[in-house]
Amino acid sequence: MRFVLVHGGFHAAWCWERTIPELNRLGHDAVAVDIPGHGDRLDEESTLANRRDAVVAVLQPGDVLVGHSGGGFDITLAADAAIDRVAHVIYLAAALPREGRTYPEAMAMRNSEDGSFDADVGEMLSYLHFAEDGAMSFATFEGAWKYFYHDCDEQTARWAYKRLCPERFGDTTITPVSVPRFWAADLPRSYIRCLQDRSKPRWLSDVVATRLGVEPLTIDSSHSPFLSRPAELAELLVHATTTTPVAPLTPE
Repeated sequence: MRFVLVHGGFHAAWCWERTIPELNRLGHDAVAVDIPGHGDRLDEESTLANRRDAVVAVLQPGDVLVGHSGGGFDITLAADAAIDRVAHVIYLAAALPREGRTYPEAMAMRNSEDGSFDADVGEMLSYLHFAEDGAMSFATFEGAWKYFYHDCDEQTARWAYKRLCPERFGDTTITPVSVPRFWAADLPRSYIRCLQDRSKPRWLSDVVATRLGVEPLTIDSSHSPFLSRPAELAELLVHATTTTPVAPLTPE
């Protein structure tokens, strides 16, 4: 099999450097994608459309799409655009669009008319810096270590922190997402929950798994198992492709 690995917010293709060799060891190919606005494409504008296109550009027939965290949006849009090339989609502590809703509405499971964004961000906000242009970044290493890498050794955590980039949301906070081909195709799919996750609320993971119609798989890790548990994650990704949904997709 060939895995296409899509990072989440603040990260880039580099975050999969430990996982790709483990997938290779198991006899599988893997490629990691830099989403516009991240990694080698840091200076590019980040929009729903060009993020989607960055993933579609590397897709080959029979690929397994893996999205981490916010990358769940990107793999869903890519699968919708190239449905015939995707064999399985795996959401790793990841988000899932709501049909006809914006990214914040999907993350909060609240509608804009409710007048609030019910995200469980808590103390994490105190570690974030917001630039005048709206870009968001971790202000300190301690914050990133606490919320992304607490089960990594300090050397690994510092290596990752130095590579984090600001997150620029572009049009993702205001543009409703529509992926009708994705919902209709009812692709094989899986959800992996990180049991020690401090970045994604448990309730939101449960909501995504339920909307995907799957029994969630689990890994005993932080939000970043690709760094702290790469061998275990690789084995779980391969296993995920053997699982099947237990209920229909829920677009809304």
